[in-house]
Amino acid sequence: MKTIYLATNNAHKVEELSAMFAREHLAVEVKSAAAIGGMPEVDETEDTFVGNATLKVMALADRLKEGEYALADDSGIEVDALDGGPGIYSARFAGKDASDGANLTKLLIIISGVPEDSRGAQFACSLMLVDHEGTRVSFSDICRGTLVPESRGENGFGYDPAFIPEGYDKTFGELDWTVKSRISHRAKALQQLVSWLKANA
Repeated sequence: MKTIYLATNNAHKVEELSAMFAREHLAVEVKSAAAIGGMPEVDETEDTFVGNATLKVMALADRLKEGEYALADDSGIEVDALDGGPGIYSARFAGKDASDGANLTKLLIIISGVPEDSRGAQFACSLMLVDHEGTRVSFSDICRGTLVPESRGENGFGYDPAFIPEGYDKTFGELDWTVKSRISHRAKALQQLVSWLKANA
């Protein structure tokens, strides 16, 4: 059985990916970085999602043994009216240690002054996988939609309550998780990963 260490100490992400692999009948065990010494502090200095995902995953690369992988992701929201911002700064849009609520509030204030037909946006996600030899492969995808100038729904996190994906009339904060887990940027990038693992791992 292959093992993938996530470049995170977030147990929820481990459970989420484990469940996805089980549904796909993949013989891959998912563990957090805590299982190999913990996730080092990584200064995300790159200017792209894939660049920052690479920094995170390579912080674990030298701990891997044969048959083991490390996986990192970087994601955020890109707003058309902000020329693609906040992008890689999504988690600190309202300041270095800003909360999800503070980031969302700042975006809502900005969007309230943008015409409705100019509120296009997309969530973007890049995954980077590395094996014990340092070989890397990346998977990226997006979810297009529009923003609304108010917070709607209690599901999801971050900017979810302000984002309506294309083809729907509810925000990610209102949609059921079973829907989001099929159409989100991360879900689509993870599906690419699953296909690659089936073909290569």
